[in-house]
Amino acid sequence: MGASGARTVRVINETRGSELGDRVAVARSFLSRGRGLMFRRFLAPGSGLVIEPCSSIHTMWMRFPIDVLYMSREHEVLRADSAMAPWRIGPLRPHSRYVVELPAGVIRASGTQAGDRLRLVAE
Repeated sequence: MGASGARTVRVINETRGSELGDRVAVARSFLSRGRGLMFRRFLAPGSGLVIEPCSSIHTMWMRFPIDVLYMSREHEVLRADSAMAPWRIGPLRPHSRYVVELPAGVIRASGTQAGDRLRLVAE
């Protein structure tokens, strides 16, 4: 991932010329990937979570819907799921290298879709 070692990144959709988040946390450890966004009360605009490596997610113990982008090693969006509700299990995407979780509505507002290329910029 372009932001190796970063704790937060800016997520930019290079295809659409839009910013998806300006303070998106990065989860790479076993513990931080497993915890994800569970037990949080909300996800503020501009925030989110990059989980790497990751090929599937769940929204168990979550209180709010999220947008989910499944990403390839080449930073291409493989799948975009809008407003995934709490207490759901997402699909297994074996070719996904990482996942970007964002506040619900970001995918629609930015027009992000499969095939778009993202860039992660260390903060």
